[in-house]
Amino acid sequence: MCSASFRLFSLAFFLLFISNLSAQQAITPDPLLSNDSIAQKKWVDSLYSNFTLEEKLGQLFMVDVFSNGSEAGIQKIKDLIEKEHIGGVIFSKGGPGREARITNEFQELSNTPLLVGMDAEWGLAMRLDSTFALPWNMTLGAIQNNKLIEEAGAAISRHTKRLGIHINFAPVVDINTNPLNPIIGNRSFGENKINVTEKALAFMHGMHREGILSSAKHFPGHGDTDQDSHKTLPSVNFPKERIEGVELYPYRELIKDSLSSVMVAHLNVPALGTQEGRPTSLSKKVVTEMLRENLQFKGLIFTDALNMRGASNYDEPGEIDLAAFRAGNDILLISEDVPKSIDKLKSAYLSGEITEDRLAHSVKKILKAKYKAGLHHYKPVEEQFLFEELNSVRDDALYERLMENAMTLIRNNKGMVPIKNLEKQQIAYVELGDDEGTAFLQQLKKYAQVDHISAEKLPDLLYKLKEYNYVIVGFHKSNDNPWKSYRFSRKDLLWLHEISRENNTLLSVFTSPYSLLDIRSTTNIQSILMAYQNSEVAQQKAAQVIFGAIEAKGKLPVSTGIEFPEGTGYETKAIDRLSYGAPETVGMNSFKLKKIDSIVNYSIAKKMTPGAQVLVARKGKVIYSKNFGFHTYQHLKPVSDTSVYDLASLTKILATLPLVMQQVEDGIIDFDTKLGEMMPVFKGTNKENIRLQDMLMHYARLKAWIPFYVPTIDAVTKRPSTLYYHESADERFNTQVAEKMFIREDMQDTIVDIIAKSDLNRRKEYKYSDLPFYILKYYLEGYYKTNLNSLTQDRFYRSLGANYTGYLPLTRFPADEIIPTENDKLWRGQLVHGYVHDQGAAMQGGIGGHAGLFSNANDVAKIMQTYLQGGSYGNEKFLKPATIDKFNTCYYCEDNVRRGVGFDKPQIRGSGPACSCASRSSFGHSGFTGTFAWADPEEELVYIFLSNRVYPDSTNRKLIHEDIRTKIQQVIYDAIDY
Repeated sequence: MCSASFRLFSLAFFLLFISNLSAQQAITPDPLLSNDSIAQKKWVDSLYSNFTLEEKLGQLFMVDVFSNGSEAGIQKIKDLIEKEHIGGVIFSKGGPGREARITNEFQELSNTPLLVGMDAEWGLAMRLDSTFALPWNMTLGAIQNNKLIEEAGAAISRHTKRLGIHINFAPVVDINTNPLNPIIGNRSFGENKINVTEKALAFMHGMHREGILSSAKHFPGHGDTDQDSHKTLPSVNFPKERIEGVELYPYRELIKDSLSSVMVAHLNVPALGTQEGRPTSLSKKVVTEMLRENLQFKGLIFTDALNMRGASNYDEPGEIDLAAFRAGNDILLISEDVPKSIDKLKSAYLSGEITEDRLAHSVKKILKAKYKAGLHHYKPVEEQFLFEELNSVRDDALYERLMENAMTLIRNNKGMVPIKNLEKQQIAYVELGDDEGTAFLQQLKKYAQVDHISAEKLPDLLYKLKEYNYVIVGFHKSNDNPWKSYRFSRKDLLWLHEISRENNTLLSVFTSPYSLLDIRSTTNIQSILMAYQNSEVAQQKAAQVIFGAIEAKGKLPVSTGIEFPEGTGYETKAIDRLSYGAPETVGMNSFKLKKIDSIVNYSIAKKMTPGAQVLVARKGKVIYSKNFGFHTYQHLKPVSDTSVYDLASLTKILATLPLVMQQVEDGIIDFDTKLGEMMPVFKGTNKENIRLQDMLMHYARLKAWIPFYVPTIDAVTKRPSTLYYHESADERFNTQVAEKMFIREDMQDTIVDIIAKSDLNRRKEYKYSDLPFYILKYYLEGYYKTNLNSLTQDRFYRSLGANYTGYLPLTRFPADEIIPTENDKLWRGQLVHGYVHDQGAAMQGGIGGHAGLFSNANDVAKIMQTYLQGGSYGNEKFLKPATIDKFNTCYYCEDNVRRGVGFDKPQIRGSGPACSCASRSSFGHSGFTGTFAWADPEEELVYIFLSNRVYPDSTNRKLIHEDIRTKIQQVIYDAIDY
């Protein structure tokens, strides 16, 4: 009975063992097997059977190449290819053009195609100049959408493949649980084994999708060391259970999913049975028993570089290589002495220490990998257009999406982010760290007035900050590579403490999250945004999160003390402010948009205008914003983001019209309200019964223009009459027209009286006229008992963050930021600079309903975007969607009147203000000085063109005759891909 029971138990145990073994094998596929496995085996067997022993042994070696190295160094590699029959090369520092040329030379020399590898964890830029860098793994670890991580892996793989590289030694799957780790750190996806594994899997999927072999590293786990294996042999002193449960977890999951290869690190791990001082890379227990047998890994096994001190200190060259091969490694990476090592291996083979089966096992795996990488149909690297294809707009768009999704808000007391109620904020920016924050500050300034505050001494800085109620501190550290120091200096820590103690402070960190460990207490810091890197895009995205243009979505991939454990991250909602980024992110084509540059540069070369600003936004994102030329033809001051232009008639739809819209919403007036009801001065006149709607649609028989200034010119001197103008202000002459030119105050009443008494056109037909907006200026100022300047600032511009927009620019900006217009020889006798060009608006003191507004393209885009968004912007409601629709309607199209109510609209037939590509629902306006603003709800487009084509002479109509603004608009529509 007992014996029978024992036999049954033994049989059951055996079957269970076999079942488990089969299951284990079933979930660890052969990652090197190609789809055409029969052809692959035939190719591998054919090559192997024709190899000499030396050729077989040579396949085991992959040597390092510096494409920026000497010719002697390159020749040394060529000798190894020809004489030692090495199986591959791993490229290090250099440039893409040189590497492509050298790769082709090497492959031509080799009888068997070389397996080419590289450490390109975040892109070719890890090793090569003039190439693209994606975010580091720590940054990617914050992203919650793993599909984006797959795209990162795919993008890097497109680059490596383009350069003739077959295996990228990535992804890094080290779980970085030690903040003091000197070599992994930012190269890790984080400290959570699940997050690291998910990211690594996604990255690997992207690599495989593009046909590049993957390599997980650094086995069995380099994430919890405080030493660098390049310099010494680091120790991992955890029990085996911890290593099995944490460090090995990513390897298990990746192996199940066809991981191509594993790189074994040089580590001292006593719990895994390694001999004292013997690195894991030379340990049979680690490489063969754990990786090949226990984990059932069937892919390639690489040593880490054998010239690293973690390995090379163990023994002399040759002996190390032999030990590594005996341990179970397939490829010996960067041997210190290849000929000597091959001799050692050959001796071991001839003595029987290395069997033919053992050698065939590794060499055939290497050949399988070469076949899978496409080397059975080798093609040389195409050297033309290499730079362009390794630095594409597609890459820019991906980098932008990655950084945008990584932004992590780890504290947000009082809901400081996003910043709301801009009209109540006085915002300062303080820069800490040892790297630049220029891009951050420039982006912040696109949303509101943000002052850069600095001082040599802390008390002086704190004194200056007393004027502000919101302080943004940017901590900027070098973005050169992931090993650069992320630490706060003692001075930075002191200044941050005192700033946050006395001010409402937001800290934006442009370096590793571990930097926060230096801060003894973060209690006084109201909000902390982790941006991870100090790239230009990271700085721009951080600013966009702060102002609510984009959402904060990221989660901390590592813990930074008790306050901020791994996984911390507050999500925010976007509040409909313009964001900024690459055209491809909103279905636009960067290449096609470049034609705008050609058109504008042509117009400047032909002296149609000295300079210009052009902006294009789509789907709420500014995707083209450029400055061209200079303020004048003297080329003294280039046009910049902060240059402000005279908007001329854009004033109508950016200042006066929204005020009228609000009155219609509030029921104060409506489309049927008549002029006689709005202003008593029009009662009993020929304009008494003109409806508001007809007037705003230029369908009210009003004169196109009245030259109010002409009667004020002395008939004899042909200069401004002293009856109307003085050179200095006094009680009667208190309205400034231009420099040293003040008009008599009663001229305002005179202008209204002239309009009231003016004749009407005989026929009722469409006739563009400035007069409706003269009238509305006086109406609105009379109704609200204040001027348009105050009204627009209080009701719109301050809340919009349109701090470059307004009347009377000299009261807010230095003269050298204001674009001059005409050298007026007929009336003002001076270059009009800082004052409105339009004569009528000038007579109104620079504050007209039809002209007088100054701004830059960015601010104009905010207002046009507000219209597109149904009257909302930055979490504020300025107008109702129905109101905008009501004013953006062509009520008299059947009478060939294309206009909306205040807005210009596309032509009904023939030529007009917009290209024929613009939809019927689009709207906007143009300005006499050479300005244009247009919005298209159907394509969600905003287009702004600002110029001073009237400099120095308003008779220069080349810009108009050549239809430059409309040609650019056509380019924009042509650039829409989807």
